[in-house]
Amino acid sequence: NVCLGLEDLQYVFMISSHELFITLLKDEERKLLVDQMRKRSPRVNLCIKPVTSFYDIPASASVNIGQLEHQLILSVDPWRIRQILIELHGMTSERQFWTVSNKWEVPSVYSGVILGIKDNLTRDLVYILMAKGLHCSTVKDFSHAKQLFAACLELVTEFSPKLRQVMLNEMLLLDIHTHEAGTGQAGERPPSDLISRVRGYLEMRLPDIPLRQVIAEECVAFMLNWRESEYLTLQVPAFLLQSNPYVKLGQLLAATCKELPGPKESRRTAKDLWEVVVQICSVSSQHKRGNDGRVSLIKQRESTLGIMYRSELLSFIKKLREPLVLTIILSLFVKLHNVREDIVNDITAEHISIWPSSIPNLQSVDFEAVAITVKELVRYTLSINPNNHSWLIIQADIYFATNQYSAALHYYLQAGAVCSDFFNKAVPPDVYTDQVIKRMIKCCSLLNCHTQVAILCQFLREIDYKTAFKSLQEQNSHDAMDSYYDYIWDVTILEYLTYLHHKRGETDKRQIAFKCIAHDPQKEAVTAWQAQRRKKKFLPSNYAPNF
Repeated sequence: NVCLGLEDLQYVFMISSHELFITLLKDEERKLLVDQMRKRSPRVNLCIKPVTSFYDIPASASVNIGQLEHQLILSVDPWRIRQILIELHGMTSERQFWTVSNKWEVPSVYSGVILGIKDNLTRDLVYILMAKGLHCSTVKDFSHAKQLFAACLELVTEFSPKLRQVMLNEMLLLDIHTHEAGTGQAGERPPSDLISRVRGYLEMRLPDIPLRQVIAEECVAFMLNWRESEYLTLQVPAFLLQSNPYVKLGQLLAATCKELPGPKESRRTAKDLWEVVVQICSVSSQHKRGNDGRVSLIKQRESTLGIMYRSELLSFIKKLREPLVLTIILSLFVKLHNVREDIVNDITAEHISIWPSSIPNLQSVDFEAVAITVKELVRYTLSINPNNHSWLIIQADIYFATNQYSAALHYYLQAGAVCSDFFNKAVPPDVYTDQVIKRMIKCCSLLNCHTQVAILCQFLREIDYKTAFKSLQEQNSHDAMDSYYDYIWDVTILEYLTYLHHKRGETDKRQIAFKCIAHDPQKEAVTAWQAQRRKKKFLPSNYAPNF
């Protein structure tokens, strides 16, 4: 009644856009009221009431436009956005309201089509609905994003089949994100109709439809994450493998994972995947003659030789969550890193034996970029699962190779902790291999923890007495020294300790070492029990100071 009693339409617009108005009235009532008000002509009789004071001066059109533009920026209600735009276009036909906010961004592949719409109101509405929908999706406000996209789809269906398909594609991507952020996090498989829509998108062959690369990436990553290997390995159309590099990469990854249990000679796809990644990580070289006549070699960091750029490959990998797929990719890059001729310390990884052992043109590979990629991948995989012992060992090896021994020891211990119920069980021998133990020994040695070195020498399949004795001779040890003697179970090392302290005249320490000698070392069962018990005690005690 208040609105219907007003003669100035600008006041009506101001009141109808107020938050209280929107809260009090239902959608149907708001629509009915605005329609009734728009039918009335905005007649203002300036003679009815003279201007008596400053506060009686009505707001200018520019002020009203500014207020509406502010509401337009804040609103995520499709109906309200439409009403504001109708009001704005009723006030002026000279403005392009899709430019009101520089935060409204639409992908360049779409903007050309949208800005080509002849009707100004429709153009503004489509652009703003899509921009706001994309923004809501980015900030994970999926409910509002769905409303905005649905309104945009309904609008463009009336006049543009091309934009209709664009909106269907964006709604597919939104549904993927919604599932992954919702029930997908708990491991619930996506509904079958969503999987069918993803397949439909990948196989789509509509001409002149603008496509965003990220949708293809997300669709292939979606299929890999939910182990749709049957489709990727057997049912993908041949034209897709040729035209879509992400489908090609997904097919090779799925096939390599599928072939893992088989014999090594049957792993043809592993070799194909290796060649694809090597090509992506290769640099294109050009020869350039300088002013002095000399020919120099110029290397391009991002090669165009592969099916995609290295940065695109890394972006795609960071959309994956499936553990086996991530392990395979990490294994491949670790092997590629180890192929270098000047490498001093190899990095270990699971399934590393399935990859070729050499590269024909070693100089073409950008090993600096490979090393950076390995570090980024390990950081990403550990963000997905910080308790994967294989990935923790890789991280430890990277720190070891770069002389960061404290950090390396930290991750070696963490790898043992996560696969042994915090050392309440024995660490599996395939986790603490001799190579890992030797690297832990070197870390402790370089950190001047010499008593720990002697203890770790017992963990090897064949006890390294030479290293153990040498470490015990060191007197500048930074660890607890005799407090660790209780963790030594090998009688030979304990006897050497007793002799060493006797020689130095250290009676108290000699007595501590003597008490640690097993009562009956001749019985293998007793010795094995002592070894296992003291291993379990030592590792947690070493773990705590490093964390």
